Amino acid sequence: MVLLWGSNARAAHPIFFHHLLKGLHNGARMYAIDPRRTDSAAWADVWLGLDVGADIALANAMGKVIIDEGLAHRRFIDHATTGFDDYAATVADYPLDRAEQLTGIPGEVIRETAIAYASADKAQICWTLGITEHHNATDNVLALINLALLTGHVGREGSGLVPLRGQNNVQGGGDMGALPNKLPGFQDVEDDQTREKFEQRWGAAIPPTKGWHLSEMFEAMDAGTLRGVYVIGENPADSEADVDHARKLLTGLDTLIVQDLFLTHTAQLADVVLPAAADWAESEGTVTNSERRVQRVRRALPPPGEARTDLDILVALAGQLGHDWSGLTAEAAWDELRGLSPMHAGMRYDRLEALGGIQWPCPHEDHPGTRTLHTRLWDDPLDSAPAPFIATDWVPPVDQLSEDYPYRLTTGRHLDGYNTGVQSGGYSSPNRSWGTLDVAPDDAAKLGLATGDLVRVRSRRGELELPARLTDDVRPGLTFMAVHYPEQADVNLLTIDTWDPKSGTAEFKATAVALERVGGNGHGDIEVAGADHAGDYEPSAGSAGAPTTIRT
Repeated sequence: MVLLWGSNARAAHPIFFHHLLKGLHNGARMYAIDPRRTDSAAWADVWLGLDVGADIALANAMGKVIIDEGLAHRRFIDHATTGFDDYAATVADYPLDRAEQLTGIPGEVIRETAIAYASADKAQICWTLGITEHHNATDNVLALINLALLTGHVGREGSGLVPLRGQNNVQGGGDMGALPNKLPGFQDVEDDQTREKFEQRWGAAIPPTKGWHLSEMFEAMDAGTLRGVYVIGENPADSEADVDHARKLLTGLDTLIVQDLFLTHTAQLADVVLPAAADWAESEGTVTNSERRVQRVRRALPPPGEARTDLDILVALAGQLGHDWSGLTAEAAWDELRGLSPMHAGMRYDRLEALGGIQWPCPHEDHPGTRTLHTRLWDDPLDSAPAPFIATDWVPPVDQLSEDYPYRLTTGRHLDGYNTGVQSGGYSSPNRSWGTLDVAPDDAAKLGLATGDLVRVRSRRGELELPARLTDDVRPGLTFMAVHYPEQADVNLLTIDTWDPKSGTAEFKATAVALERVGGNGHGDIEVAGADHAGDYEPSAGSAGAPTTIRT
């Protein structure tokens, strides 16, 4: 049983979704939880079309059902967890009638989903930005973790929690210490003994307190305390919430350096641009995927022109700053990492080659890697720390609906688009709809909109005009825009830069907007979207079949 929660995996993670489809064809059931009836929801047994930002209310209501029905895994809870009583008291405040009011999902469907998840022999919760791009993102994730602990669907082969990574090697970036509070191997930068180990190896002092995450960096730019920024492989001039404000901050810096494959919008603002190689094809190294598998990357061709690999650029920059790193290879850098990160210690290059990748943790060179995490929770006796329930309460989105801003705008991905469109926008696609606003037919009728008509979308931060696209994928009151087309539809002019204090993630998914028809503009070639999302993936006999869609 799969809960696909806040993830349109078919569009955003198509390779993963092919694997998920194998499970569905083998008889697994899938419940898709998403405000939109996405391409992925078209494959679900049940679609739960919840209101944007109601995820905690839904998870808590499911937890209450599971407890009330006697389906909580009490042996696992008593053996391997803490905090259950506080959690049970919290979810007791989410009876089905209240949950239906908060989520927009019929109470009997919530109950069915909870029982199906708790009763399954194996079950997974898969989620992505629909859970994490909220002002209470961490609490959303904790609410899902609570469900796994409640049912024992963790630490067992085939059962677990699956945060889908949005890009290749996002997992590897975190593993290598690209986090403000962690050193490589997720070691705490504020731990004195850990920091001393790295200082001795690196021959340099490390600040004893955590740094800024991205949202805090922009606040520091605003306050004037951050005056220089070095951007590697990112395009914040298009990807930040309230992007008009972000662009003003980037242009006001003393120094902006951008290292990238493309002359992005951010690079166009830079004082210095360092042309980088496409490291997936033009350099040596490793990547780590969503299942923690470290894999080798092999150079297939040399970088074009004056482009250099990221490692070569950093080595050259270090030389200009008085540090001789000449001769540093990707394998030597990796071996240094293995000497500092216990979870990577056993991953020699030759072992990665021979085994086709290794999943961390791999603490020594005879270790095969770890296929399933958290199996320790089933050890008897439990000789490590138990997993805590952390009770969370529902709170509404910050950008609340009002008479002046009566519609909810949420953002997401298209199958043929990638991030801010820098890489994918230059290629033609038969599926591309470019920058449009998805509107429910009922709302379009009230506004006098037809597909292709120009509509003005206004939030408390900005406005833009773009063609409307009528679709049953969104319920009345909900609108949707993709993030890939800043040149045609600069959606982040509208989004709010309120962010989760625990993770630093902005609330991209919940913007309050007003809509106004500007007029017809001849975009009659824009496809009117209907219920046929499967395309060449039509369910066949023996597959999950047609979904039961829940529309409210």
